[in-house]
Amino acid sequence: MKSLIYSCCCISLLLGFTSFHDKHILPKGTYLLVVEKSKYELSVYDDDGWYATYPVVFGNKDLGDKMREGDRKTPEGTFTIISKKVHEKWDRFMMLDYPTQESYQRFYERKAHGLIPQNATIGGGIGIHGTWPREDYAIDRYDNWTMGCISMKNEDVEELYNMIPVGTKVQIRK
Repeated sequence: MKSLIYSCCCISLLLGFTSFHDKHILPKGTYLLVVEKSKYELSVYDDDGWYATYPVVFGNKDLGDKMREGDRKTPEGTFTIISKKVHEKWDRFMMLDYPTQESYQRFYERKAHGLIPQNATIGGGIGIHGTWPREDYAIDRYDNWTMGCISMKNEDVEELYNMIPVGTKVQIRK
């Protein structure tokens, strides 16, 4: 009888102090966007973990890191959404803080190693936005058409726009 009571107490303690739920990955009420260029996906994580994944396209089929202004490549690294606006061409636009200090560092290293011309500029104006009206098919066909931005279907970008606040972190990786 004592061993049964002891066993029940041990099981109760084990269940009481063990979480069978995913660990929170973010502070309560925050989001993280992870863009995986090789998968053509943008995933949303909230404080409970994975929330949603959307298909996306970019600027250049190369999918390499942005080297300089005009190369139509999407930069890699960690960025922050610094503003949001309704856009007359691309439905919604969420501006990233590109170029960051890390972006400048890579840019100057590439210049020093002769990988880009000395007169090249780093560029800017990178964000997450929709497509031209009635051209969501570009996402379904993986048509990379932007100047380096991340493009989503208009319905998806509207949902994301309404969900995430300015200040949200965005990780972009190959």
